[in-house]
Amino acid sequence: MTELRTDATHEGTPQLSTQPVEVTQAEFGIVGWLRWVWRTLTSMRTALILLFLLALASIPGSIFPQRGSNPIKVNQYIIDSPTVGRFLDKLGMFDVFASPWFAAIYLLLFVSLAGCVIPRMIAHWRILRSRPPAAPKNLSRLSDYRTLPMLAGESAADVLGLAAAHLKKSRWRVDAQEFDGQTGWVAAEKGYARETGNLLFHMALLCLLAAVGLGSLAGFRGTVIVREGSSFADTRSQFDSFQPGRLFDDSALPPFTFTLDKFTADYQRGGQQNGAAREFAAKVTVRDEPGAAPYGKLIQVNDPLDIGGVKTYLVGHGYAPTFTIRDPKGAVVFRDTVVFLPQDGNYTSTGVVKAPDTVPQLGLTGFFLPTAAVDQILGPHSTFPAPDDPAVFMSAWDGDLGLDSGRPQSVYKLDTSHMQRLGIKAMRPGESWTLPQGHGTVTFDGFKLWSSFTVAHDPGQGWALASAIAAITGLALSLLVRRRRLWVKVSTSPGGGTVMEIAGMTRSEHASVSDDVEALATQLVGRATSVPMQ
Repeated sequence: MTELRTDATHEGTPQLSTQPVEVTQAEFGIVGWLRWVWRTLTSMRTALILLFLLALASIPGSIFPQRGSNPIKVNQYIIDSPTVGRFLDKLGMFDVFASPWFAAIYLLLFVSLAGCVIPRMIAHWRILRSRPPAAPKNLSRLSDYRTLPMLAGESAADVLGLAAAHLKKSRWRVDAQEFDGQTGWVAAEKGYARETGNLLFHMALLCLLAAVGLGSLAGFRGTVIVREGSSFADTRSQFDSFQPGRLFDDSALPPFTFTLDKFTADYQRGGQQNGAAREFAAKVTVRDEPGAAPYGKLIQVNDPLDIGGVKTYLVGHGYAPTFTIRDPKGAVVFRDTVVFLPQDGNYTSTGVVKAPDTVPQLGLTGFFLPTAAVDQILGPHSTFPAPDDPAVFMSAWDGDLGLDSGRPQSVYKLDTSHMQRLGIKAMRPGESWTLPQGHGTVTFDGFKLWSSFTVAHDPGQGWALASAIAAITGLALSLLVRRRRLWVKVSTSPGGGTVMEIAGMTRSEHASVSDDVEALATQLVGRATSVPMQ
């Protein structure tokens, strides 16, 4: 390294030397490290990386079932794959958007965007209030450049005034310097909406993140399965699963109730999309509060029930067969409609019946088939989702159900470790099965349909919609508007004449200002009237 040094033999005269010099690195203290971390975090590159990570972190939410939308499938996933399921559950894969690691990325992105956008907004505000930049000394260096002759007897002030008037009429921001005998110019700038749109897009994204955060903190989401003829009350104990925000208060739940009167489903018959769903609808009777007059409502997939900002969405349905179990003396020991969970698109459904009041205790496992079929490969299965030929295939067990152990167990799973199988039977509605060993009878009385509802309140939903609209508007402005500048300069040449120059430049990539230069030149070439410069 060549360095300017002072040699003692030359009485302090600076001398050039290539001798290495020891450089002491300044200490990078806590303040320096904090400044470096803040600058790195608030850079646009970091914001883009965090945005990419947020999108990447959202992928498991679309791959694995989520407790917030379908807790039944989550429980079934863990039952089917207990080792993998428990491991994924610990990682938060079944509740991605409420996991700590997702929240960390979310908060870092929010801080990064705020640190990027707010300083830029302040700088842009100052630019909006400032005057267009003065004409450069050498306009000829710009790519879009023209020179025009001065007419005989025409003053520079007249030309500059006419240029300023034309630019103002075309909605340019204009500044001017009067001709002082040597030079005078008019500067104009247009396209500030490009940067405004860019900032609007980023600010809208920031508001969108805030709205989503507000919904997560102050809102709630719960799911519940309601059978035909059964009711639901909007209290926390009625939900099958309930996920409140940290700032949510149970007293904010509106005290509405509804009864599922009837669920209807329509499927396509024939063609390439045979069995595809065409319409789902839940007919309910609603009371907005205790003592209020009831009214009917049809809840459909894109038409939720809305009461006090709390929306009830129809998200799924299935079948619930009804069974009656009698002891050997003919006394009814169990009669209920049991929810069976669909396993495929044709609603081949599995379920469990537990009868703890029998001696010994009885348990039933099996399939409900809306349109029953049996073959050697698939076994019992449904060939169509509608109940064209319903049947159940049940397996009976007796022994200890494990209900007295105090350990929680799923209502959709039967623990047969302390039970023995009695037999297998296929039944259609109205048929009965006399159990072996004198354990009584099981009757398949029929079936009902059940609907799965998601009840949710998101106070940030309206803000999120407004932010999304603002983001689209800002993106359109930033892509369609061109930021550009024009100058008209009149100056005396070295030979004593007067020269008029027109030039322009654009601050947008892959854009040109030549059309604006030509339009201004055309206006000035055909000038005939004098306009005083303001």
